[in-house]
Amino acid sequence: MKNILLTGGAGFIGRWVAKRLLDDGNSVWILDDLSNGQEANLTEFMSNPRLKQFIHGDIKDESLLEQLFSLTRFDICYHLGASINVQDSIDDPRTTFYNDTIGTFFLMEQCRKHHVKVVFMSTCMVYDRCTDETGITEQHPIKPASPYAGAKIAAENMVLSYYHAYGLPVVVIRPFNTYGPFQKTGGEGGVVAIFIHNKLAGKDLNIYGEGTQTRDLLYVEDCAHFVVEAGYSDQVDGHIVNAGLGRDISVNDLALLIVGDPSKIKHVEHIHPQSEIQKLLGNSAKAKQLLGWEPQVSLEEGIRLTEEWIKANLLSEKAVK
Repeated sequence: MKNILLTGGAGFIGRWVAKRLLDDGNSVWILDDLSNGQEANLTEFMSNPRLKQFIHGDIKDESLLEQLFSLTRFDICYHLGASINVQDSIDDPRTTFYNDTIGTFFLMEQCRKHHVKVVFMSTCMVYDRCTDETGITEQHPIKPASPYAGAKIAAENMVLSYYHAYGLPVVVIRPFNTYGPFQKTGGEGGVVAIFIHNKLAGKDLNIYGEGTQTRDLLYVEDCAHFVVEAGYSDQVDGHIVNAGLGRDISVNDLALLIVGDPSKIKHVEHIHPQSEIQKLLGNSAKAKQLLGWEPQVSLEEGIRLTEEWIKANLLSEKAVK
């Protein structure tokens, strides 16, 4: 039963992390500027007495952070708040750098002053392409192919420096491509959610480039379990830890798995080919060893669960109209 600060808790993954933390009996404060998240994602938790406060605010607001940390003795800060869109980071690198790197620094300073453990959400997009079937371990070469990846790498190093310089308990986590219910189905959403939405809407599934690029797709509840456990355990303090399904699939094969009709699949010009990672396959052996974590939901089951949720969401949207 801990006091938890969760940044980005109104976002897609953040919403599931909030659910897990609340289900575990923790007291949770959520800070989100709603640039990516939606307060509606938290509707089912608003009557939960363990959700102490939702703060609509910015991690770059130092006075707000000082007030939050002075009012509550937090045990853990799960830092998920970030600019997350690769294309946006290419078009506007300043916003991504300020949110993901400078914002993280401001938060780290408060956690240092109040000795609060930090779980920093990074991304698999910091890695160079996978070269073999054993998958990408934490020792794999990194490659900042986009300002988003560059900002995350900078923030990772800042976070880890607080472990080495101050003895602050921190862990950097790198989940692979996460999908599932509550993910956006439009331009900022993930490939699974967008493909399923287009299928249900009778639209074509558009693939950037040749579609031979592969992704390791992690179901969101498995991801949330991993994120939460990284905060509970001191075995990962000072570490970088991956989480993935351990299976990759080409975007072409993913589209066919979802829609089942090759005629509904179209290839379009890639909008950011320079930041594409051709093969992403995660190796989560370290997470299993240190946290006892393994994914529980197969890709096929995760797609089924996600489609059920999106279908219900589409029906409710039509009912409102």
